[in-house]
Amino acid sequence: MLIHPQFDPVALSLGPVQVHWYGLMYLVAFGLFYFFAARRAAQAPYAQAGWNRQAIEDLLFFGVMGVIVGGRLGYVLFYKPAHYLAHPGEILAVWQGGMAFHGGLLGVIVAMMVYARLRQRTFREVADLVAPCVPVGLAAGRLGNFINGELWGRVADPALPWAMVFPQSGSDLPRHPSQLYQFALEGLLLFALLQWYGRRPRPLGRVAALFLMGYGAARFAAESFREPDSFLGLLALNLSMGQWLCIPMLVAGALMWVTAEKNAPRS
Repeated sequence: MLIHPQFDPVALSLGPVQVHWYGLMYLVAFGLFYFFAARRAAQAPYAQAGWNRQAIEDLLFFGVMGVIVGGRLGYVLFYKPAHYLAHPGEILAVWQGGMAFHGGLLGVIVAMMVYARLRQRTFREVADLVAPCVPVGLAAGRLGNFINGELWGRVADPALPWAMVFPQSGSDLPRHPSQLYQFALEGLLLFALLQWYGRRPRPLGRVAALFLMGYGAARFAAESFREPDSFLGLLALNLSMGQWLCIPMLVAGALMWVTAEKNAPRS
């Protein structure tokens, strides 16, 4: 069995200021988004529609706000509503941890809607540009989870070559390194799929629809190996909260895929 390396969560100390690896992963995620979105905006369909680096910088600002506000509120509402109802002052205490991807996604969707309205663009156009640039950021986030030794997997067969003991779990049982599963599925694989599909003109909304369905399927599968939150456990049908939250994503992605047929392809 492997043992989690027990990385120091602090990447850099500058006097009283400590820079944590997980925080750095957020910066890496936003930086990678900007890099790939700027490249995508330079491609013919988007460049002809007036997209440029300034537009990407503005979009990134909206997206960052959506990730932070949506991610925090999603955790509060989806995972611990009773606790935060009793302790509303802790809602803003983001330094104590607690961010939810599905909440962050909803926050980004709202941010893209606002951006599209202010810039007089369609939501589908903005979403299609953004979608292929997101998975690398998700991969960075999962690396941050692994470095912290958090969100570990369920107990695995000791014969599994990559079964790993996470001391933070409070036991010496071998577990699935589910953070790395999510890194590979939700990050690298989904990124490659969307880069391949999004390089050619598609009906408006199809690229974003593929992201919703791809992430929903990848996360649903990875959750089968991830230890459910101790304060929630498995819910109805033995599904985790993460799996239940993926189902609306899959449905929304399928609906967006079907309705995209009615939109003229990019030229």
